[in-house]
Amino acid sequence: MLRSKKTESYYRLIGGRSPILDITNAQAKALEEALNKRAEAQESRSAEAKNQTSELPDSPIHPFTHSPIRVFVGMRYWHPLIEDVIPQIYNDGIRKLIGLSLYPQYSLATSGSSLSKFREVASKRYTEVEVFCAPSWYDHPLYIEALVDVIKKGLKSFNTDSPIHPFTDSPVYVLFSAHSLPEKFIDEGDPYVRHIERTIEEIVKRMPIKWNLSYQSRSGPVKWLGPSTGEKLKELADRNIKNILIVPISFVSDHIETLYEIDILYMQMAKGLGINLRRTDSLNTHPLFIEALKDIVIKNMKELGWTE
Repeated sequence: MLRSKKTESYYRLIGGRSPILDITNAQAKALEEALNKRAEAQESRSAEAKNQTSELPDSPIHPFTHSPIRVFVGMRYWHPLIEDVIPQIYNDGIRKLIGLSLYPQYSLATSGSSLSKFREVASKRYTEVEVFCAPSWYDHPLYIEALVDVIKKGLKSFNTDSPIHPFTDSPVYVLFSAHSLPEKFIDEGDPYVRHIERTIEEIVKRMPIKWNLSYQSRSGPVKWLGPSTGEKLKELADRNIKNILIVPISFVSDHIETLYEIDILYMQMAKGLGINLRRTDSLNTHPLFIEALKDIVIKNMKELGWTE
């Protein structure tokens, strides 16, 4: 109960509720529109080709050309729950499903849990439904380009009158902050840290930055991945680094970890340490991010033979 009241106070500081459902719904809508625009363009090209070669036999109807592609939101621990959404999808007559996790980097605790529930509900209850789970996409080029874009914009937000230390190689230091996990997950082979590092490697290939990695959102007495973001801020302050751009690398949407933990808790800590701390925008419905999701869906549909 104490933790619940404490969490409620955090939500009050960010407007009384998390925007995660609204943002996820907006992402789903944007992805659905992008997928159907592509399908409409394909149909238009097919119709033109058919008119130009009317003497040829009709092409076989494609499974997705006669009806729109639908994108649904299903959540693991909050409404709309995956187990409630799957029956709705089935009742709508849909028999081909791709599960796409919004966790870029795979972990058994995040993507693994969500996709396992998706497979369990969809496959066991509805055996005639074809189900596929898209793999993790931590290094997808368009996802990386979206991150590079928000990082560049974040770097530009620092004014020339910011307190830049004369001995730093770069006027702004980038701190990637990822959601922490118990170390035992990694010890048992979970690829989460490796995926986080690969995402950062792809970013660094595209832009020269001084950076480091830390972890946030710990809870409970077990040993968690470190260093924590708070510890790293203190370390950087001791090194006289005065300008830091924090990048919530494992999150694609604004929620309590960005709006409270970073924007309030770490911002206050940084101010006390004499650090000028800023945060990149979350990807939310960034056009390149939506294009990345569209590309992931289309590529998997092609491999499955569900589209051309």
